[in-house]
Amino acid sequence: MSDGAYPPDSSDESNDEGGRTSDPGSWLPRWLPGARNDSQPEQPDARAVPVEEAPEQPLAQEVAPGVHAATGPVANFHGQVDVAIGVLDQLIIETRKRDVLEGEELDRLALRGQPFVRDAWAETWQEALDPGTGQLRAPVLVVVAPRSIGATTFALRLLAEHTVSSTRLVKLQADWKSPNWTRLPLERGYAYQLDLKDPDTDRVSADFLTSLGKHAENLAGCRSQLVLTVAQELWDATGPVTRPGVQVLRLTEPPAAGALVDAHLEAGGHHEPAAEIRASEPAMAQLQGLNAVAAVRAVRRIVEVWEEHCLYQQAPTLLRSGRDHDAAKAFADRVFDALSDWRGELDELFGDRAVGRGRTERSLALEDRYLLLALAVRQSAPVSLVSASARQLQTAVESANAQPAVGTVAQTAFAGRGMRRRIQDVGATVDGRDVVLFDRPAYGRAVLEYVWDNYEAMRTPLLGWLAKIAGRPDPQDPVVRTLASLALRHGTREHLNKLAEVTEPDLLGAVLRAAVHDEHVGSLVWATLYQWADTNGSAPTVVSTCRLVLVDPEAGPAAGKMAVVRLRRVAHTTTDPVVRQSVLTAFDELARRPAGRARLVTEVRTWQQRKSSPRSGSLAFLALMSVDTPGLPWLLSADLSDIDVQQALAELLGSPETAPETIPRITGWIRSCAGDVDSESYVELREQLLVPLRGHRMLQAGMDLMQALTGTVTAQGVDIAEDFYQHLVSAPLHKVFALDGPAR
Repeated sequence: MSDGAYPPDSSDESNDEGGRTSDPGSWLPRWLPGARNDSQPEQPDARAVPVEEAPEQPLAQEVAPGVHAATGPVANFHGQVDVAIGVLDQLIIETRKRDVLEGEELDRLALRGQPFVRDAWAETWQEALDPGTGQLRAPVLVVVAPRSIGATTFALRLLAEHTVSSTRLVKLQADWKSPNWTRLPLERGYAYQLDLKDPDTDRVSADFLTSLGKHAENLAGCRSQLVLTVAQELWDATGPVTRPGVQVLRLTEPPAAGALVDAHLEAGGHHEPAAEIRASEPAMAQLQGLNAVAAVRAVRRIVEVWEEHCLYQQAPTLLRSGRDHDAAKAFADRVFDALSDWRGELDELFGDRAVGRGRTERSLALEDRYLLLALAVRQSAPVSLVSASARQLQTAVESANAQPAVGTVAQTAFAGRGMRRRIQDVGATVDGRDVVLFDRPAYGRAVLEYVWDNYEAMRTPLLGWLAKIAGRPDPQDPVVRTLASLALRHGTREHLNKLAEVTEPDLLGAVLRAAVHDEHVGSLVWATLYQWADTNGSAPTVVSTCRLVLVDPEAGPAAGKMAVVRLRRVAHTTTDPVVRQSVLTAFDELARRPAGRARLVTEVRTWQQRKSSPRSGSLAFLALMSVDTPGLPWLLSADLSDIDVQQALAELLGSPETAPETIPRITGWIRSCAGDVDSESYVELREQLLVPLRGHRMLQAGMDLMQALTGTVTAQGVDIAEDFYQHLVSAPLHKVFALDGPAR
């Protein structure tokens, strides 16, 4: 699509002689009410486009060369015109629906009911509004802000409160290689919000900014709005920008963390812990200075601590006495521990081991540091499992070292203290059943993040170790959650490629499945999967992740669309038959659900219109063939007039690559219909299948199909292979192509 003005300048349609084009095959009928075409009989033209039903109107008058105006609504065009004012803009909108970004529609009332603190943003909020109308000043609003201060929340709340109530709110997903204004949707009465935060795919260019001014004009004509939230580093590189219809706002700081935490706790019904936090000066001090993302995460920790505190208070006194003394702490103290980053204590534990005379040595020995990391991941587990995990980490680190430490792991461990003493020194206990108790999840997170941030050389072996000790690809597994939080800790792609090198596809798929739903790093993960889809080595991970997303009941339509796009990309580029089969398996799973079938139908339709990958479209059709319904197959019985089933079968059966996959599914169709007492469905299916089987290059496929049907009979006793043979092979050729002979 060009970057021309909207609506397009009519002068672009002129012919070489300065007149107007009169191509009878034009996409827009050129007829005016009441006008007469002398070259044709006086009758309604079959190409007349109904615009709006209305009583007969007076003849339109020509107000300019090639432009006509009517005095009222128009029922049909019956005379030659050049531009149908009032229809052309809608046609352009329909055209703009193709290949645009998709998103998830949001509920306005739900957005307005979410906790929100406006204190630091009050002045910027007013800048965005027209004082007279209370609506947004400009059709396009750009909110530039540092990461993690809540810019997306600001944008969505602004749209929820200051757009017309009939406007539909949509959060778009930036599923592109680079910002392109033609991918931005354009419909009437919509308010769109889009995050631009990925440095690889969302970097703003001068051309995109120029196009935003033109797009703002289009949005104004449709009474729609667009709010972009742009990471500060992706905007400042472009310099100051002024465009008509585009307003730029800057957010510099997040809301007060204490107020934000209090609002979230109250909104979630946690009134008691909210009151406790407000009354605790140490807890409020811990919250001070947190950005919006960290504040929301702190809310989750506070709720967890409150639940643990309530369980302890409800436990019988006899059971309480034997528990860890930390459990008896007051709630405010436990919150303080949960919100602490433990920097002071960790600086001592990971500091220099040299100490002065008379001072207690707090720094941990090297092997104890491995142990502390193992405990931070596992929390509570048998001693043998914790010990094995610590040894695996030590081995991984020593293997990564260019000059491994002298001596074996066994010698090093035997020369140190016993395991029980070491476990106690790092803050855990061992019960009578030899089970380690390390009930300090907040402290464990702090340990892992401390090591990750302060020991860069440890990052690669740490990822490899976590990948080895993960029990199964379950997003709820603590090891899987740790992998995701560390690899994406800084919100960049830097460590994802390394994680792909040391992790099996199924495990990495579980890690990324959890990450794509994260509002802060989800778009980064989707962009990475898009790039990996082009690489055979990473394609299995892409397929594994997308399959998990597609079967996730909590995944929205936008996530489903992006998963299908990446599966399509894998199908188009892969040369590995195993990967191709895994894509087909993913599509088969998708076909079992109504929403999934709708996506596959769209995939087949775009394939047959030659607008998408034939490899992906054919796999989608094969998956739809597996949908089981009584009587005729679903593809033939459903109202799918926009899918040419016979054409699809002809292409699949005519290709040596896809025919072996297609024939078993056709035989499944036939056997399903053959079992019906009523023979009509079998006969109808046979007649439809005979059309592609009689086509060009179908001899091999037809013979293979008949041989696959050998021995199958209908409920009426008809031999199906023989039946197809009689219909496909003429009598003079029976001796050449025998049914029981090899296919030629």
